[in-house]
Amino acid sequence: MSFYDSAVPAYLQMLVSLSANLKKAEAYAATRKIEPATLLDARLFPDMLPLRRQIQLACDFATKGVARLTGSEVPSTPDVETTFDELQTRIARTIDYLKAYKPAQFDGGETREVTFPTGPGQTTTLSGQQFLSSFSLPSFYFHITTAHGILRMSGVEIGKRDFLGAN
Repeated sequence: MSFYDSAVPAYLQMLVSLSANLKKAEAYAATRKIEPATLLDARLFPDMLPLRRQIQLACDFATKGVARLTGSEVPSTPDVETTFDELQTRIARTIDYLKAYKPAQFDGGETREVTFPTGPGQTTTLSGQQFLSSFSLPSFYFHITTAHGILRMSGVEIGKRDFLGAN
């Protein structure tokens, strides 16, 4: 399996399912006459980030992860989305960004040194393989899973098959 195959298909599968679940959430809010902002600002716990930030961060971990693994310029995306439509656009842009990468761009990525921020004024350097398996994918899945949990907690009828999406 190529290094590309270890990263891009996983990101794409989960982003497509996230988009589908967000559509279900929007329909749920409309049917129940719930103000969209109420759902988009929902949190699992007061000290956790709201649904919209979970989606923004999932997109960030996918785009920045792929950029770092390929040695490309890391994109900067301001977190300005506040509506279902804006979040769907961000997910779609992320999917398009990932699809633009070719497997050859990942050649040597598993051994490439990847330096990334890990806090204010802090960075960490790992091999590409370590970065992917111990930071980028786990962080990505954390935010996808948390978004799923927020939607379930809010009453949106989704389950594990919705989480996994079409394989």
